[in-house]
Amino acid sequence: MRIDVLTLFPEMFTGVFGSSILGKARDKGIFSLNTVNFRDFSNNKHNTVDDMPYGGGGGMVLKAEPIFGAVEHLLEQQSDSHVPQAEEGKKPRVILMCPQGKTFSQEVAQELSKESHLIFICGHYEGYDERIREYLVTDELSVGDYVLTGGELPAMVVVDSVVRLLPGVLGNEQSAVTDSFSDGLLEYPHYTRPAEFRGWKVPDTLLSGHHAEIVKWRRKQSLERTLARRPELLEQAELTAAERKWLQSLSIEREQ
Repeated sequence: MRIDVLTLFPEMFTGVFGSSILGKARDKGIFSLNTVNFRDFSNNKHNTVDDMPYGGGGGMVLKAEPIFGAVEHLLEQQSDSHVPQAEEGKKPRVILMCPQGKTFSQEVAQELSKESHLIFICGHYEGYDERIREYLVTDELSVGDYVLTGGELPAMVVVDSVVRLLPGVLGNEQSAVTDSFSDGLLEYPHYTRPAEFRGWKVPDTLLSGHHAEIVKWRRKQSLERTLARRPELLEQAELTAAERKWLQSLSIEREQ
C-alpha cells in the first residue's frame, strides 16, 4: 500500500511511523509513507497557503491552489525505486481529515485496507476552501466529535488502524480478526501467566484446554462486556435468537 500525506508539518510523522510495528512494516515494504509539504505548491512569493474567508469571520481558510497542486503532482509522479505505485488505472482515495466528516470506525478501516493507494489531507486554520471538498476529495473522515489543532493526529490514527490490517503487519494475523469492533462487539477479557496473582485466578474455562468451551466463554464475555459498556453496538451486531434472549434477561436482571 502507498500512503501519501499532505501536511504543513511532515516532521510530526517521523517518530510514529518509524517505530514499533508500523516501523517494521514499513521496513519490510508492506506499505510506504510519503509526506508532502503542500506549502511547496503555493503560488505566491510568500508561500502562504491560507487566506481570510470571503464574507468575513474569524480564522483563516486553507486555499485550494496548494492542495490541488500537491495532489495533482502525486498523481502525475513517475514511478521510482522506493515508492510503490497504485494499481494501474485505479485512482487513489483522497481523504480529507475534518470534524465534519464521517466518523471513523473499524468497518471503515477494513474498507480502506483493501485499497492500494491512499492520500490524506491534513489541514489547519479555520477550515478548507469548499472547492477542495467538492472537486478533489473522495472521502471526509473524523475521529470524533471534537476539534484538534490540525489533521495530522487524526491522519496518524487512521493510518495506524488501516496499516495493522494489512497482511504481514501483525505477528499473529488472528489478532486483527478478534479485535474489538471487528465483529461489531467489544473484545473479550484476556489473561496470561501466572494462573493466580495476588489471589485473583484465571477463569477455569481458559485453563481447561477445551477449545469449544473457550470459544463459547469468550463469545459470552464479549456480549456481556458490550452490553455493559457499549450497548448501542448490539443493535447492529449479528446475534442469534438465543443470544438476544440471554442479553435481554441479563439487561432486566441488571436493572432490578
